[in-house]
Amino acid sequence: MAKSFKIEVPKLPLDLEKANFQDVFYEEEPYLSNCIIANTVIDKEVIERLVLSKVIFKNVRFIDISFRKIDLTDVIFENCDLSNSSFSEGIIHRVKFENCKLLGLNLSEANLGNVSFENCIANLCDFSETRLKQVKFVNSSLQGANYYECLLNKVMFYQSDINNVNFSQTSLKGIDISTCKFEKLDVTLESLKGCEVSSEQAVGFASLLGLKVKS
Repeated sequence: MAKSFKIEVPKLPLDLEKANFQDVFYEEEPYLSNCIIANTVIDKEVIERLVLSKVIFKNVRFIDISFRKIDLTDVIFENCDLSNSSFSEGIIHRVKFENCKLLGLNLSEANLGNVSFENCIANLCDFSETRLKQVKFVNSSLQGANYYECLLNKVMFYQSDINNVNFSQTSLKGIDISTCKFEKLDVTLESLKGCEVSSEQAVGFASLLGLKVKS
C-alpha cells in the first residue's frame, strides 16, 4: 500500500449556477466563478491569465485551447477531455480531475498543490519543470508522461501505469511507486535514491546495476 496523506479537496458551494464559458469574455478580466459548465465544447480558445474559482466542468470537451498562466482554485473537471490543451505556467490549487482524458496536456512550469488525478488517461502529459505538492495520481494511465526536472513533495502514484515515464533530473526520494506497473522508466540511479518500490521492481532495478538476484 502506497503511503497515504490528506489533500485539501475543492471547496465548492452547493448552489452553483449553470453558466456558459463565453461569459468569461463579459468580464473586464478573464474571470469565472461560482458556476457549473456542462455538456459543451470549448473550441480553439487562447486566453492568458484566465482565473477560474469554484467551478465545475462536467462532460466538457476542450479542443485546441491554450490557457497559459491559468489560475485554478477549487475546480473540478469530471468526465472532461483536455487532450493537447495547455495550462503551462499555471497555478493549480485544490483541483480534481476525475475520469478525464488528458492526453498530452501541457502542465509544464506549473505549480500544483492539493490536486488529484483519479481514473484519468494522462499519457504523454507534460509536467516538466513543475512543482507538485500534495498531489495524487490514482488508478490512472501516465504512459510516456514527462516529469523532467520536477520538484515532488508528498506525491502519490497509486495503482497507475507509469510505463516509459521520464523522471530525469527529478528526485524520487520518499515517493512510493510500489503499486504501479511499468516495464521501463527513464530515470537515473541517483534519482532513485530513497524511492519506495516493490520487491519485484527492485529486481528489475538491480539488473540495471548488472546484479543477479538469487531467489
